[in-house]
Order: sequence, then structure tokens, then C-alpha cells
Amino acid sequence: MGVLFCLTVGLTACSKDDPQVSLEAAVQQLQDQIEARDTGAVMDLLDAKFRAQDEYDADWARKTMTLMFLRYAQVKVIAVSRNSRIDPPGSPIGLTEAQVVVTGAQGLIPERVTPYVVTLEWRLEGADWKLRDLRWE
Repeated sequence: MGVLFCLTVGLTACSKDDPQVSLEAAVQQLQDQIEARDTGAVMDLLDAKFRAQDEYDADWARKTMTLMFLRYAQVKVIAVSRNSRIDPPGSPIGLTEAQVVVTGAQGLIPERVTPYVVTLEWRLEGADWKLRDLRWE
């Protein structure tokens, strides 16, 4: 199913005054935009220096999403476990670690179910968190 779908984990709430809450909201927004199959909105969440597995860049992310969204009529991301934190506290770096299951389907029955362990590194830019680094197993 494209590893880019591993980008997601679900959390709730939003507040620009609390970096932890706004980090969790960014993670939720990422999940929502992937499930909505909105490549442009996902790309808006990526940092200008985005990297995945130390070898892929934002152009790779755009191409991968476009292909996956064309292939699958439905995309669902289920966070089995997740944890987001500011690391170290007070810094502009946020980390999200999660175990996710991603399903893609052409119709009503999921075509594929794939478990992943993902680590997302976020950078605070002004009041917005941007995804800087993505790793998966």
C-alpha cells in the first residue's frame, strides 16, 4: 500500500497556545487528509526539507500519494497505538511514534491490510507543525 500512508496517526483537539495540543492536531490533520485522499493538503503539512527513510523527498511523497490515491478508492488509517511529545520539552521538535494499520480498497472490501511502525519528526514553524522526517519499519 504505499508507505506514505504510514504518515498517519490519530489524535484530537487544537490550540495554537499549547504546542503539545497543536502537535496532536497536526497529526490528526495528516490522518484526515490522507483518508480524504487530498495530496495537496498533505503536501502543505510537509516541511520544505522533508525526508523519508533518509533517501526520499517531498517530490517522492507527492508521486507516491498520487499513485496510491488513483489506485485505491478508499484509504483508511487505524492507529493501534500512538504517542506524540515535544522533545525536549519547550523545543520546536515534536515526535510521534505509532503502530498503524493502513487499508486500501477499490470497492467495499479492503484489498490490503498492512501493519507499520512509524516515527514522525515534526518541526514547529511559527504556529504550525510541519513534518520533517518519516521513518517506518
